[in-house]
Amino acid sequence: MKREKTRIKNNLSFVLGVRRSWQLYLLLLPAMVYLLIFHYVPLYGIQIAFRDYSPGLGFSESPFVGLKHFIYFMKSPQFATLIKNTVSLNVLRLVFCFPFPIFLALVLNEASNARFQKLVQNLTYAPHFISTVVLCGMIVSFTSPSTGIINTFIQALGRKPIDFMGQESWFRPIYILSDMWKDTGWSSIIYLAALAGIDLSLHEAAQIDGASRLQRILYINIPGISATIIILLIMEFGRMMSLGFEKVYLLQNSLNLPVSEVISTYVYKTGLLGAKFSYTTAIDVFNSIINCGLLLIVNKISSRVGETSLF
Repeated sequence: MKREKTRIKNNLSFVLGVRRSWQLYLLLLPAMVYLLIFHYVPLYGIQIAFRDYSPGLGFSESPFVGLKHFIYFMKSPQFATLIKNTVSLNVLRLVFCFPFPIFLALVLNEASNARFQKLVQNLTYAPHFISTVVLCGMIVSFTSPSTGIINTFIQALGRKPIDFMGQESWFRPIYILSDMWKDTGWSSIIYLAALAGIDLSLHEAAQIDGASRLQRILYINIPGISATIIILLIMEFGRMMSLGFEKVYLLQNSLNLPVSEVISTYVYKTGLLGAKFSYTTAIDVFNSIINCGLLLIVNKISSRVGETSLF
């Protein structure tokens, strides 16, 4: 009886809250409709990962094969290479691209000249708005062994030109460096917002106690944004097996394919171009399960070690 009263009370509170703030819920409605139509309704199609899907038979009439496609993928010769390439690029992104926005935000937060701060922000934010296609075109053009500006400089130093995009060893450095250039400024915005929320009285008290600028960064600023850093780090682990398709595909060629073929490009070639819909859906489901597992594990570790977690 007590539980029933509590449930009724909670429902009544929710209804009253909706009536009181109906304008906010109305603004939320288009986003909810979008998520429902484009993210939840398509989940019905996941079943083709467990079927030999035929467009003529449809989802429900295609023969059920269980884990056949999952087993085939894990036994395929490409499995180890795809996992290695995908994880390698994501680990490198995590090691090199994740800390730089934090460093940039800390530096900009300490800048005393407002005009200089805005100039640096504009210069570092601008690359984010360059489309992936244009960015990849710039990379290919700049690294061209015959006309590229980088090789022109190398030749001016008396060295032989380097075919950057034609060598496996250069693909990952180019990918990571271009990611750093494109996204560091934009990613620093959230850390700057977190730094803006730190109580200024803490800095004033530290200055009175004789703390240097570096000490205030280490003992006030970094702890002040640690929750934001941990949340974003957990989310990065949650997409460890996912990698943006466009950039890898546009920088890919037959010479660097052994290190540039990742799960997303393989799914595109095999699923859309090769019409193996069930097989590639199984790969995506496998990918999602790994990502979800990593997210839960890292989130659990974070909640036990510290007090910050997603849930």
